[in-house]
Amino acid sequence: MTSLKDKRKRKDYARDTGDLLMGGVSAMFASLFTNPIEVVKVRLQLQGELKKSGQHAIFYKNVPHGLYVVAKNEGIVALQSGLGAMLGFQFFLNIFRLGFFRIAERRGLLKDSSGKTSLLRGAAVAGVGGALGSIAGTPYYLVKVRLQSQAARAIAVGHQHEITGTNSALIDIYKKEGVKGLFRGVGPQIPRGMAGSASQILSFTYAKDWLRANNWFTNQPLLMSFFGANLGGIVMTLCLNPFDVIATRLCNQPVDAQNKGKLYKGMIDCGLKMIRHEGPLSLYKGTGANYLRLGPHTVLLLVCWDKLKEIDDYLRR
Repeated sequence: MTSLKDKRKRKDYARDTGDLLMGGVSAMFASLFTNPIEVVKVRLQLQGELKKSGQHAIFYKNVPHGLYVVAKNEGIVALQSGLGAMLGFQFFLNIFRLGFFRIAERRGLLKDSSGKTSLLRGAAVAGVGGALGSIAGTPYYLVKVRLQSQAARAIAVGHQHEITGTNSALIDIYKKEGVKGLFRGVGPQIPRGMAGSASQILSFTYAKDWLRANNWFTNQPLLMSFFGANLGGIVMTLCLNPFDVIATRLCNQPVDAQNKGKLYKGMIDCGLKMIRHEGPLSLYKGTGANYLRLGPHTVLLLVCWDKLKEIDDYLRR
């Protein structure tokens, strides 16, 4: 006979599973709208790879120009290149990142001794969740980058892998390179996930506190979330972008017969070569795209996440 304790445990596990899924689904919803900027970001990060300024063609000047160039040369549908892989990456990233945060929040693990929410604890939980989620989502991130870098020959940047879809690419990589190949670029994904998640929690919270202190948008929560995301996004983008560029380069580089990267040996080698050939600012390629994607993505994600939590709470009454 099932004890009351066992029933409670099963109920807790079921709710934890729901929290994980809500985080993943919320991120997938947001990505449907922000993926076009992600496409341009990847191409900006690959443009001029290992070449000095002035020694390469510039196909993409900025985000608006990039969106126009892609649509003009490849059609509007191309702006959603790699969407399936992007959804997969965001799902796995955020079942850990948002899911773990929600579970910790429900169980009171984010409170300090005075009963207030601790930003440091929140950042730590978000950082660990972001790292685990980034590792889990690496195969999809790898395919996402390769699909989004594929372009018409007239505007192509970086190595062109010529793959047709997410599932076929995952199978092909596994057959040729094994499990290790699916996790190519996982090195920078870990600090990328930690820095991005922790800085998002801290910067977003402090930005909203600053808006409240100045009596801005106090009666308009959606606008406060939007502007908070954009203000806090400055910090997050600066922390995240170097790891993001390196991850993109490692994922997209061609490999030799031994499945070793032809351009970079790893994260540190990639960063050093970028600085040597392209200058220190190369680590901030695609910063504008990252920042412009971050605001709407964060708002859509958090609004969807909040609504799913409200529905979940209502159904459990």
